[in-house]
Amino acid sequence: MNETTESTVFQFCPNCKSAQINSENGHKHLCNHCQFEYFHNTASAVGAIICCEDEMLFTVRAQDPHRGRLDLPGGFVDHNESLEAALTRELKEELDVTIDNWQYFYSGANTYFYKGVLYHTCDVVFVCQLFHKPLLTADVAEITEFKWLKFDEIDCENIAFASLRKAVQKLLKQTIE
Repeated sequence: MNETTESTVFQFCPNCKSAQINSENGHKHLCNHCQFEYFHNTASAVGAIICCEDEMLFTVRAQDPHRGRLDLPGGFVDHNESLEAALTRELKEELDVTIDNWQYFYSGANTYFYKGVLYHTCDVVFVCQLFHKPLLTADVAEITEFKWLKFDEIDCENIAFASLRKAVQKLLKQTIE
């Protein structure tokens, strides 16, 4: 199964165990036997464009999907968590750094295929301009390394997710103009 293939969230109804559960659109799942409904809603995710002078911070993914590709620091938003709090938490977990002066920059739809389930996400990207590079420590379970790349050296085709690629391209276009 590839990333663009819709996956079935349930093979059997979680309520009555019937095999008569259908997905109308990959979002709404309905059991024709007991009328159980489940909505597989879009997940919220956050990413950070962190710049220092003419460089941008990237991580290299340690896990699938897209292991080994460039990524922006960030991740999924937990229940009862704001976007900004999620981003601050993710940066602490991934890079052992605390940054909390985020400015909203971009949002885009994305997909995240993980362990047989296709998740639809709304990726929200924030930007932060730093005056000096902080001391970073990579959580090797999440990322294999981090890289500061000069704006003119960034290969956007090596960025793991389309929504994040578009955000980086937008920022680079703004810095050129």
